[in-house]
Amino acid sequence: MRSVGVEEELLLVDTTTGEPRALSAAVMSAASREGRATHGPEGGALESELKCEQVEFATRPVLRMGELAEEIVRWRAEAARHAADAGGAVAALATSPLPVRPSTMSGERYRWVSRQFGLTAQEQLTCGCHVHVSVASDDEGVAVLDRIRPWLPVLTALSANSPFWQGEDSAYGSYRSRVWNRLPSAGPTDVFGSAEQYHRQVGDMLATGVLRDDGMIYFDARLSASYPTVEIRVADVCLEPDTPVLLAALARALVDTAARDWHAGRPPARIGVGLLRLAAWQAAKSGLDGPLLDPRSMSPAPPAAVLDVLLDHLREALDDNGDLELAHQGVTRLLERGNGARLQRRLLHTTGDLRAVVAECARLTTAPTA
Repeated sequence: MRSVGVEEELLLVDTTTGEPRALSAAVMSAASREGRATHGPEGGALESELKCEQVEFATRPVLRMGELAEEIVRWRAEAARHAADAGGAVAALATSPLPVRPSTMSGERYRWVSRQFGLTAQEQLTCGCHVHVSVASDDEGVAVLDRIRPWLPVLTALSANSPFWQGEDSAYGSYRSRVWNRLPSAGPTDVFGSAEQYHRQVGDMLATGVLRDDGMIYFDARLSASYPTVEIRVADVCLEPDTPVLLAALARALVDTAARDWHAGRPPARIGVGLLRLAAWQAAKSGLDGPLLDPRSMSPAPPAAVLDVLLDHLREALDDNGDLELAHQGVTRLLERGNGARLQRRLLHTTGDLRAVVAECARLTTAPTA
């Protein structure tokens, strides 16, 4: 069974106003004093990110989704405790509902990013969820990347949790993904064909000088530069802790299914990047509240139908991993109650106050899984 781990970026907010607060340094200082920064004693990590108004954690790699749920709840609670000590809170929001002028963390790398990318970097207060799934080799990893491309927009739709931007409704479910894709290396990729071709393309991109290092290869899915994993990077950070567990189960099954197809000699679908960009845009726009593009045909279909196609595609792998019931229940629950984007809009409709939206989302961030 493949191991899986999750990285989540969380927004640091004021407990009274709901506005983002530059508390990252205080949170990391408190975590360092307890040995929780970089890598904690039980595994995993609490880390700073590009903006002072956010913090990131990484779980340890696990085999069972129940273990992953415990990891996510534990690390969210750790981040929330340190934020509370600094006078704030954490909220699993992929963008701030309230207006913000974010500040960039100190350090030469972050200063380079600010100089190079200008306003794009200045505005880049976005929080994502990245899923790492273990692979046996770079060859297997690239074969997986080539075969999961059409399915990734469905994960964006499931996770959509960023309907608001600078105090306004963006008309998107995942506006984070649109902001993120302003960066020059972000987005879907062509079929690579081999690990050699993958590494050649990365090398060619770095040789341009546009990017500082391979950590700025922001493909929708990539080989991790630090671990023997495929890193799937298309999801918003999810509001409630059970949703990233569902995403991880689906991501692992995608990797399993793609690897089996590769070993069986089945080629990847030759869908062009232009169509994949349209699928990603449609997923970001709709979330689970409008049409998506069917990954097999690239034709529009209702979200429930597309999710049925995804579950059917992954059935064997989900069953082998013991995740089939979890996946079906999780998808059904999301379709019924909605994802974070739908919940945020419902809260605003009920309260008429974006501050109340942030407060409730901060509460849900550290609520136990169902």
